[in-house]
Amino acid sequence: MTKDIVVDFNHVYVSVRGRTVLEDISFAILQGSFTGIIGPNGAGKTTLLRLILGLLEPDRGQVRVFGENPVKLNRKKHRVGYLPQKPQFDRRFPASVGDVVLMGTAGETGLFRLPGRKQRMLADEIMARVGILELKNRPIGELSGGQQQLAFLAGALASRPSLLILDEPTTGLDPGAQNNFYKLVKEAQSKTQLTVIAVSHDLAAISANAHRLICINKTMHIHGSPGEVMEKLSGDRPFRCEFDIIFGSNGWRKQA
Repeated sequence: MTKDIVVDFNHVYVSVRGRTVLEDISFAILQGSFTGIIGPNGAGKTTLLRLILGLLEPDRGQVRVFGENPVKLNRKKHRVGYLPQKPQFDRRFPASVGDVVLMGTAGETGLFRLPGRKQRMLADEIMARVGILELKNRPIGELSGGQQQLAFLAGALASRPSLLILDEPTTGLDPGAQNNFYKLVKEAQSKTQLTVIAVSHDLAAISANAHRLICINKTMHIHGSPGEVMEKLSGDRPFRCEFDIIFGSNGWRKQA
């Protein structure tokens, strides 16, 4: 069965305050895939996510999400879950973990309606799936960084998305918490045809979990399997600084 194209970039250019941020970007992301987006700081990764989310329109070229202009996307039909980089919140805010997860159901209930029994059952099911149901009544501000990230992931999944976008989702997490996070994302994929896009600086973790990698630094340098991309990057000077931080000066080597 042929998979549908979920995200399609066709010769996209974006400038911000007179500076070119993205130049001639073209790629397609298929339904049910896990795509990692990598590149150095200032490469345009955040701008690319804003285009997908419909928060920005290209100067030239075309972006389509589920075949539609993302600015005008029918979000009741095609829900998009989003986990931002280091979600900002006041740790003193009296919201429980359960409250945070229930916020993800607002697409069904509306912003000004209280969640019903159906939404509460869904939230409990997802919290159980990610292993935080016992934290349901704990204030979100009391949780560790890893627990908070799981709570926000549960909130994103509670929207029952067709597309899940993750922006540096494992920053600050220890290796065990990182592995658990990606395991849960892939489990969610296995239950549905969920499409995942993740921006990450952690080349080791993202290459171990993604099906495809897109490497950008204003332009798109490489698009392929993790093995193909990492072999190319091991000798690609524009990415060398960040690449060495993760893999050491010898770079990445394909496992025998």
